[in-house]
Amino acid sequence: MLQRLQPPDWAQPKGYANGIAARGTLIFVGGQIGWNAQQQFDSDDFIAQCAQALRNVLAVLHAGNAQPQHMVRMTWYVINRKEYNARLAELGVVYREVMGRHFPAMSCLEVSGLMEERAQVEIEVTAVVPD
Repeated sequence: MLQRLQPPDWAQPKGYANGIAARGTLIFVGGQIGWNAQQQFDSDDFIAQCAQALRNVLAVLHAGNAQPQHMVRMTWYVINRKEYNARLAELGVVYREVMGRHFPAMSCLEVSGLMEERAQVEIEVTAVVPD
């Protein structure tokens, strides 16, 4: 069971939830970056890497018998906040193509770098599959 948490007097968030309550089997998806299943980068483009990282998250969710609608928390680590903000419209399209219209509680942080030098984004997810 998943329940969105939204204080009644707050503005509705766009593209994320302020909070989610859940009960069930927990799935923790480690940080996924924009490389393919063979751990090779097909692109250095930010949006292409985001799309691949999201597909990687989805693959791990599927391995745990979970779907995007089971995500309760998502954390993004990006190396360029300005590019992230400038390309939000493109990113929204890619997100919806891969994850649909489920928007968990999200955080996004700008970091000085990621462990893989070519990586521009890393995404962690927590999901709960209801009992």
